[in-house]
Amino acid sequence: MTVETQSAPKLLKISDTLSIRYQTTGNGPPLVLMHTIRTQLEYLRGLAALLSPSYTVYAIDLPGHGHSPIDPRASFDEPYFRQGVIGFIEKLDLSDVTLVGESIGGALALTVAAAIPQRVKQVFAINPYDYETRYGDGIRRGNWFANFIIGSLQVPLLGAFNASMENKMVLNKIMSGGYHDPRKLPPDLLEEFDRVAHRPGYKRAARKVLAGWRSWSKARDHYREITAPVTLIYGDSDWSRLDERERTRAEIPHARMFTLKNTGHFSAIENPSDLARTILG
Repeated sequence: MTVETQSAPKLLKISDTLSIRYQTTGNGPPLVLMHTIRTQLEYLRGLAALLSPSYTVYAIDLPGHGHSPIDPRASFDEPYFRQGVIGFIEKLDLSDVTLVGESIGGALALTVAAAIPQRVKQVFAINPYDYETRYGDGIRRGNWFANFIIGSLQVPLLGAFNASMENKMVLNKIMSGGYHDPRKLPPDLLEEFDRVAHRPGYKRAARKVLAGWRSWSKARDHYREITAPVTLIYGDSDWSRLDERERTRAEIPHARMFTLKNTGHFSAIENPSDLARTILG
């Protein structure tokens, strides 16, 4: 019988300007788990626990997210995050890796697989965030409030002011637009997201992520280079439209696609059991 083990979060130095916070859980072949836009590795705790009997799960804070250090000079676009994840895998010398990511993590799972095929065994991309046609497009589809607030962040001066005024109530209203059932957002996670948002430089970095919106659509340019098996998983209430999902599937050689019922964009919180069954099945 395999005994599940969980480490305390650690910090891995990738370069002089880039470090990534991560936590390992379980035993078995390596699985790198990447979170959504605007969250962190704690967001993945339920899914990590369900996957850990079969894998050694490496849940990471993407650069500038959660408690990973913030480089104020970084671009925080898709290529920057991609290089961070590649650096993480290479620094730990992981091979035969299963990549699992949601939202921007889902897009990164696909672009990383295209970049280092020799290290990747398979990919599970959950609600990949690869369809933006305007600033903050995905998040803005959640509800009218998210559309108003996120849209305002691109405006000089006003955007910086509105970002500085974000609090737990505002964050809750924005994030609720990513759930089929908004009541599924755990209060303790919301507390943690709000606490992290007050780190020096965090809100500026978050606006940079949104400002790099074109890079997430350009991520699709790499999908045809993927050689590992790919499974796409979407919540039926995800922000992406059906035609956008089909476009992504068509761009990945031999990709499979599954849809989770009564599930929104934040499926690792809203429906971790069905998500884990799809990955393990």
